[in-house]
Amino acid sequence: MSEISWDDFASVELRIGTIIEVAEFPEARKPAWKLTVDYGDEVGVRRASAQITDLYNRQDLVGKQIVGVVNLPAKQIGPFMSECLVSGFVQADGSVVLAVPDKPVANGLRLS
Repeated sequence: MSEISWDDFASVELRIGTIIEVAEFPEARKPAWKLTVDYGDEVGVRRASAQITDLYNRQDLVGKQIVGVVNLPAKQIGPFMSECLVSGFVQADGSVVLAVPDKPVANGLRLS
């Protein structure tokens, strides 16, 4: 594991957002959802592709708060432009457990 500086860490914008829409993504090479996430007034609404279909269905995701990185450049994923990175933990079987707050918080709050 390589170390990063405090300044490197401080430059990563990890913020709370609420998933407001989930769509299928049949064009993805690996099963994924297209998520629309509200990160509050300062950041706004962003879209992301997330390979979380093993553990999460569409109905369970709408209204769920997640931790996302909002200051990465947009990334083209097939026909979809992903505008943020939804964070999670990859398990040994390849399934992803989302990083989430344990209590509701305001959208847009930054992890510190």
